[in-house]
Amino acid sequence: MLKIAYDTIYAHPLPEGHRFPMLKYELIPLQLKHEGVITDENLFTPEICNEQWVLLSHDAAYWTKLKNLNLSYQEEKRTGFPLSAQLVERELRIAQGTINCCHYAIKYGVAFNVAGGTHHAGSNWGEGFCLLNDQAIAANYLLANNLASSILIIDLDVHQGNGTAQIFENNPKVFTFSVHGEKNFPFRKEKSDLDISLPDGVRDDEYLSIINQHLPLLFQKVKPDFVFFLSGVDVLETDKLGKLALSLKACQQRDQLVFQQCYQRKIPVQVSMGGGYSADIKVIVDAHCNTFKTANQIYF
Repeated sequence: MLKIAYDTIYAHPLPEGHRFPMLKYELIPLQLKHEGVITDENLFTPEICNEQWVLLSHDAAYWTKLKNLNLSYQEEKRTGFPLSAQLVERELRIAQGTINCCHYAIKYGVAFNVAGGTHHAGSNWGEGFCLLNDQAIAANYLLANNLASSILIIDLDVHQGNGTAQIFENNPKVFTFSVHGEKNFPFRKEKSDLDISLPDGVRDDEYLSIINQHLPLLFQKVKPDFVFFLSGVDVLETDKLGKLALSLKACQQRDQLVFQQCYQRKIPVQVSMGGGYSADIKVIVDAHCNTFKTANQIYF
């Protein structure tokens, strides 16, 4: 069964001026239900993540400031969000949702978090609308509980997973792979185990060729027993922030390449949705829903 983490707090934690990018979290499950891809049975509501799992990835001093709403002005500004208790709760529920999805992925092959992909959060900072790094927290949870021994993080959001790279820079059990826009945010990049920086304007064939070239080699090299996939749709030509030029079809083909590699090797994969900033919310929702539908076709 396709299991999907979703909570209403994903969509409504922010003041009016910040809400548009969050609407997709509410609309994605509604669209999937409308199309008959899922029912309410596929959805689950995560609890709040225990701080013992947070502290495997984030420094205690940073976490204390965050939970007590004591970030400095500059630290808060770097996140892009006005800090609030509800926002911290949102991040904790997203992190727990990704942990829960790991268990479902081990059972069913694949599982999704409607939100997540908060890959700009480093061990001691929040940045770019990311306060806690959900996939890093979940990866360290798996390692701590002996549920995985070799993890591959495939980050195909248009922005580099700088926080994820920094958290795992000295951890040989987690291989970080990021394909991103060279001239895009974050402007100070960290070093992933493998970074592929793309020039502006890359189109379908070139992008898919790069993914298709590297994925099989990575699976052979890393030999992962668990995969995290960050499936941002800000690679689309319509995206306001992305600077690449992919079609909806190519974005879906990208997802298919990832899922096929995992499915053929029987490696569980957890999916967090990442970014998407097209002017038309329908384009964003359709692109994300294609990721769910592609996995559903392959696995179920």
